[in-house]
Order: sequence, then C-alpha cells, then structure tokens
Amino acid sequence: MLELQNIILEMIATGEPLEETAARLCIEAEKASPGTLCSIITVDAAGIMHPLAAPSLPADFAALAEGVAIGPDVGSCGASAFLGHEIAVTDIANDRRWASYKQFAEPLGLLACWSSPILERGGHPVGTFAFYFREHRGPTKGERELVRNCTHLCLIALDRERRVAEHRRRAFTDELTGLANRAAFEATLSTLDCAVPGDWAMLMIDLDNLKIVNDTFGHDVGDCLLRAAGDRIADAVAPERVFRIGGDEFAIILQTKSALRDLDRTAERILATIAEPAICGPQIIVPRATIGGAVLSAGDRAPERVRQHADFAMYHAKETGRGGFVRYWPGLGSTMTRRLGDIRDVDAALRDDRIDAFYQPVIRLDTREIVGVEALCRMRMGDRVVAAAAFHEATKDAHVATALTARMMEIVARDVRRWLDMGIPFQHVGINISSADIREGALDKILAHTFERQRVPLKHVILEVTEAVYMGDDDQLVQASIEGLRAKGMKVALDDFGTGYASLTHLLTVPVDILKIDKSFVDRLSPDDNSIAIVEGLVQIAGKLNIRVVAEGIETEAQAAQLAAIGCNLGQGYLFSRAVDRDATTDLLLHQSQDPAALGAAQSATNISPFRRRQ
Repeated sequence: MLELQNIILEMIATGEPLEETAARLCIEAEKASPGTLCSIITVDAAGIMHPLAAPSLPADFAALAEGVAIGPDVGSCGASAFLGHEIAVTDIANDRRWASYKQFAEPLGLLACWSSPILERGGHPVGTFAFYFREHRGPTKGERELVRNCTHLCLIALDRERRVAEHRRRAFTDELTGLANRAAFEATLSTLDCAVPGDWAMLMIDLDNLKIVNDTFGHDVGDCLLRAAGDRIADAVAPERVFRIGGDEFAIILQTKSALRDLDRTAERILATIAEPAICGPQIIVPRATIGGAVLSAGDRAPERVRQHADFAMYHAKETGRGGFVRYWPGLGSTMTRRLGDIRDVDAALRDDRIDAFYQPVIRLDTREIVGVEALCRMRMGDRVVAAAAFHEATKDAHVATALTARMMEIVARDVRRWLDMGIPFQHVGINISSADIREGALDKILAHTFERQRVPLKHVILEVTEAVYMGDDDQLVQASIEGLRAKGMKVALDDFGTGYASLTHLLTVPVDILKIDKSFVDRLSPDDNSIAIVEGLVQIAGKLNIRVVAEGIETEAQAAQLAAIGCNLGQGYLFSRAVDRDATTDLLLHQSQDPAALGAAQSATNISPFRRRQ
C-alpha cells in the first residue's frame, strides 16, 4: 500500500499528465488486488461522466460512460456518483442499475462491479473509482482499505489538475472581458499552419474612443465599454475565437469558410455590431473601432507575418480615416512598416524588461574629469545591444515615447541612487525627453515620483530636449512646462543645437541652462572652416547668458584642443568614452569623477561651475 501511495504521489508532485497518473493507479490497484479490473471516471460540474482510465478494459467499453449524466440507475458508477456512496452490484445481469449496459459487460465476462464515489469536501462528486469482478462477489475488507486510499489519491490528483486548469485559464483569460488574452493569442498563433494560402486570416481591432471615455467619464465607464465591445465582437464572429491583446486592442483569427469568403463583409458586420449604443452606468456610449486585416498568403511562412500585415493594415486604417476597415496589400508603405515593426519590438522589450540605460560621460576638457553623464536608451535583443537610432520610428508613437521615458527614469533613478550610496561625487545625469512626454502633462509627476522613491534629489537631473521639440508648434506649452520643471530644481539642456531652428534669438526667451553643440559642428572644426567661428561665437554668447556649453561628438585630441582654446570647457564623445553599461560607468565614475574639494577650488578660482544654473 505504501509503495502504491509513493508511486502515485510522486507522479502528482512531478506534474505527470492526469491520464497517465490515473492509469498507473489502476495498474497498481489491480496488482494489489489480483483478478480485478479497475476503472476511473470523472464527473464534471454538470453531473456528466467522462472516462479517465481503464487500462485493463476494452476502450469501447470504457467509452460507454462518455457524456452520460449520473443517475440512480446508470450502472454502478453513475449511481455511486449520484447517491454519494459506494454501490456494490454483485450480479450485473440481474441488477436494475445495469439494465441498459449489461449487454456490453456480459461478453467480457464482467459479472460484478463495485464503485466508490470520489467526493470533494462538501460531498460534491468529482469522479468514481470502480473494481470489476469476473465472479459474483462484493469487496473484501482489504479491498475496501485499498480503495479508500485510491479514492483519496484520485481526489488529490483531480484537485491538482483542477488547480492547474484554473491557473491555465487565468493565465490565458483576460480578467475584464472574459476573452482569451495576449498569452492565449501568442500560444494559438504558434499552432497555426501556413501551408495552405487563404486557409485563415487575422483581424486586428482597435477601439477609437476608449481614451476619451476614460478621461471624460472615468475608468469604470471605460471598462464597461471594453466589456461591451468584447461581447459584441465575439457575437459577431462566433464561433471564431476573439482575443483581447492590449488595452483597447482585440484580435480575431478567422478560420471558417463563411468568414473567409468575404473578409470585407465580415469586418463590416463587426463594425456595425460594435457601433450600437452601450449603456454604461449613467452614460450611453457609442463604441467606435478601426479594423485592419490580412489573409494568409503564399509568401507567409510564419503566422507572425500575417499578424504583422494585419497590424500594418490597422495602422494604415487609423492614419487614413478611423472607423473603417483596411485589408493588407503588398507595399503598404516602407516607413509605416518600419515604424510598426519598431513599435512591436519596443513593446516586447518593455514587457520583457529588455530596455536599459547606457551612459556616456560629460568631461571637463582641461582636467578630463567626469562632471556628469547622459543616459541613452538601449534595447537588448538576444546578445545584441541596439541603440535608440535603430528604433527611432517607434518613438514617433506617443504611447511608446512616454513608456520609454518612464522606464528610463526608473532605471536611471536606481543607478544614481547606487552611485550616491557608493560615495561617488555624482553630479548630473541627462535624460532625453520628447514632445509627447510634455504634451501628456504628467512628466513632472513621473519625475518627482520616480526620483523621490529612490531618494535622488532632482538637482541631479538634467532634462535634454531637442530644438525641434522646444521650438516647435507647441513651443509656448513646452516652454511653460519646462519652466515649471526647472522650478523644481532640474536643469534643462537644449540638445543637438544647430540642427534645427538654430536661432540665437531663442536663447533670450527660452529657459535653458545648457547648450549641447551638435556633432556636425564639431566634425568640421578646423582653422580654415567657418564652424570654428560659429562655435566660438556661440560659446561667448552663451557664457554671457550664464549658459553652459557642451560639445558633442568629440573624437580627436585636435578637436578637444580647439574647443578648449575657444573657451568650451565641457564635451563628450568617443575620444573619452562611448556609451557604456552601468558597470562600466561605475568604474569610470570611481576613477574619473570630479573631486568635490577640487570642484570647490576650481569654482572659486574660475567662478565657473560645470553646470551652473541660469537664473
């Protein structure tokens, strides 16, 4: 008995399939009680029986129980499950419970059957454990003890299977809508066959007005909108499977001939169904959606390709006119293709925690000491580390841009806290921000919350903004936002100066602490090039305005010497260091950070602070 228990418990603990565990239990029980034939049946919540294991019985005989409802006259097993106690039939041929089944048992020489219910706590039946005999008899005392152990082991195995199934259900179900979720979508996608063109298609659906509803009426109403949309999409395409794969994004994999026959008509039916007014609490909301679709084509060797095409089509539909359907066609647009690919890569990297910060030091050109670092976004792809330029198109999407900035701030705040805790005389870190960060209106809260949580004073933060952002269409909004951030103790750097508007008159009005001269000027530095005069004039003007100047992209000692000669004290570039990971940055800071005592002496002697605040 102990050996049987150990065998089965080990199989349960190691996660062996339920069917294999049940079959092994039957075999071991038959060994312990020679001459018996064992059967295990499960009973679902509706009281329907499903054969689980009967290794010594013919498969067609065991299958007789499939789909049959339990009841007082449904054989030994159906009766024991229904009544909640053991049923010992010693004469199958003459027992009323077997009236409908004895003709199947007699040819097999089965004369008696003793079945015991497997009951959950509370008495609800979840299965039966039965012994068949080839003689007219009931159970012995030893068999009763054996079966008590076996039903207990069955209950443990079934309970574990239920828990695993529930965990799987939760893992693959969207809690809000009850639809399959992104994980289920990815799993289903991996099983699709791409051998036959036109065999399946994919629709990507994006709700157009969720953000407006959330902002106007609150997230409870927005959640109601999502549930209503999910239910309607599922109804419109039943029996196709619908997935909620993002906040306001749904996906459908179409495989029925009727849906594939006319993809446009299918999409129109979905849009019409979605657009019916929905009652969400006190509000009546009319959902709006945009759909992109793609059919498996001859060149699509992987399901991901069709998914990408459907995404392209949806994005194109949103750009050309929300509320409609666009079907993918070859050559939909290389720029959009690249952008969507980048967005997908970045989204995946954010989910998988593969976004990281590398740092390039800012150097005092006279002493070669580090006075600060610039944080640069990097994405890890396998063994490769990809620079932000490789996924620049993705940052044109406002959601991606703000998500990247928020993640970078979290990483940078942790790193700065670590350096401060190590006693490094850390001064400043520059963080690049986009117009989307400012337009969203939450940048100051994100900054304050992130750095306060890590106990990093905002005086250590420099916000780096390009001219295109600072002086674009929303220049007044941007400037007002930046001024508010500066009031909290942060400094602002105007990045890539000279590549955008490059108007010196802006320096009279915009709140700037630092100018970063673009690499294109530094590359052309030579005595006979006009760039030297431009940079020298810029350094002098900035100095009089108490604006610090940092030269970017310094690659040679000659460039460093020329910049120092015209009064540019700070620079960064490959001559000093490429952007490196946090460990390499830590090593650089430990060996090259500007000493606080030397910093104070230098400031007293020269009246120059590396990043002195412009008042």
